[in-house]
Amino acid sequence: MAQYIVLGNWTDQGIREANQTVARSEKFREIAREAGATVHALFWTQGRYDVVARVEAPDDETMAIISLRLGAAGSVRGETLRAFSAEEMAGILAKLG
Repeated sequence: MAQYIVLGNWTDQGIREANQTVARSEKFREIAREAGATVHALFWTQGRYDVVARVEAPDDETMAIISLRLGAAGSVRGETLRAFSAEEMAGILAKLG
């Protein structure tokens, strides 16, 4: 399965409801599970992003569905990055020739 890093920032709604952030994270895990993905790690962070997650999903389309559902909830605006393991990267580099 493909790996993704999700970088999130709270919206105005999200910061107003900051006391519900842990419950919202469980909803995010549920959305991912229902789509056939797994949230392996989720952290609240200081700095440029408010939350960071590592998600494993079957494909880009599944991750897009998860991202759209997360955004539609209104509390977090996210950026999703496709991540590659060392093994995957070695395969990519081997194709360079």
